[in-house]
This record gives sequence, C-alpha cells and structure tokens, in this order.
Amino acid sequence: MRLRCIGCDALARLIYHCAAWSPHVVDVELLPRGLHNTPPNLRVQLQARIDAARDTATKYDAIALVYGLCGTALDGLTARDIPIVIPRAHDCITLFLGARERYKEQFEKYPGTYWYALDYIERSDGTGSTLSMGSGTDTDLQAVYDQYVQKYGKDNADYLMEVMGAWKQHYRRAIFIGMGVGDETAAETRAQEQAARRGWSFERIVGDLVLIRRLLHGDWGEDFLVLEPGQRVVMSGDDVVIGCQP
Repeated sequence: MRLRCIGCDALARLIYHCAAWSPHVVDVELLPRGLHNTPPNLRVQLQARIDAARDTATKYDAIALVYGLCGTALDGLTARDIPIVIPRAHDCITLFLGARERYKEQFEKYPGTYWYALDYIERSDGTGSTLSMGSGTDTDLQAVYDQYVQKYGKDNADYLMEVMGAWKQHYRRAIFIGMGVGDETAAETRAQEQAARRGWSFERIVGDLVLIRRLLHGDWGEDFLVLEPGQRVVMSGDDVVIGCQP
C-alpha cells in the first residue's frame, strides 16, 4: 500500500521511526502541536489536508491519522475518495502509552497528572499547550496560561503561574514517558527539574509504540476506526471513543 500519514509533530520521532520500518510506502506530513489549543481550527486544518491528498498525482490507498480525538478535533471529519484510518484514542497520551486501557487506568488512579515526552518538549512552539490529564478545571487553567504566554511570553507565564501556585493547585504528579526513540536524557532532566520546582512528585514510565506501529504497518484491528469514503467521524461517548456514520 501507499499511505498518506498526517500526524501531530508532538509524535514526530515516533511517526518517522514507525514509517521507516513499515512494509508500506508512507508519505508523512506533520502539523504543529499548538493547533490542539483550538480543536475547531485543528479540525479545519485536518480536513484541508485530507481533501488535498486526493488532489495530488500520487494515488493513496488510505490516509493514516496519527491523532487522538483531542477534545472534539476529529468530530465531523469526512472521508472523501480515500479511506481514513484513525486510532481509537482520546488523545496523544493514549498513543504514547499504546493502549486505551493504560490511559484509563492512569486517568482513574492518578488525576491531576502533567505529562512529558521527548517529542513534546523538543517540538515546543511557545503556545503553552500541555499534555495534561485531570479534573475539569484543567481547561480553564490552560486558558489562563495561554493568555499569559500570549501577553508576556512563555518564561514569564511559567513564572506567574508558579508564583500564584496555580500549577501545584491543579497538578500533583509529573510523568515522563520514555519511548526509546532518540536521546531522552536532557528532556527527562528538564521535566524532572520542572516537577521539583513546582512541588510535584515525578515518575518515569515506559511507553509503547504499538498503536503507531500498527497504524503505519496496516494492521488495523478493533483498536482502529476505518472511515470509508462518504463517512464521517462521530464521538461515541464510550470506551471505543469514535465511530462513524454517513
């Protein structure tokens, strides 16, 4: 097969790694992680890239989206002439962990967790978007932080949030996800230092490439939604995360 891969650059190294080992030809396109801050805009950008894939001289067998639901960003995405394959994932944390079950366990046992990973750190675009998992107040906290970043810059925004104790109030635990792709030493050290400064506990857990690998290797079982031409994504509201309808 020839696959068109459209993914978030928060997973850049992992995508390129799995694409390199795929038995298929995979053309990769990455979008900035900062688009997550506005899910409706991310949806528009993804649909535009999906539509553009059918207008190229290259004939693709499928479009592989390396995205989770990411709020509501995938809701309403429509397959045109090419099938779209999407992991059944709430967000990129599921893709780092490799399973919805691991995501659910972390979410239920450890609310208020702030996540770090190599790609996410080194691809920082200054927008202030985070990998976070916790209470419903996370969205409001993120909005305040994003406003500070826009007005004062990222370093000053971090300082203001720490002075106000906002980070410590809403987060208690930091996790660095080790994926084993690239040198993670500096990124993990940075995450650990930031956690200590904010008064959080710190842990390192081992991630799993299995979902990204299976997506780009064409191994599409029940953990993936295959959207046929003419179908659109709908949020399922249950453990399967997404479904489809005409």
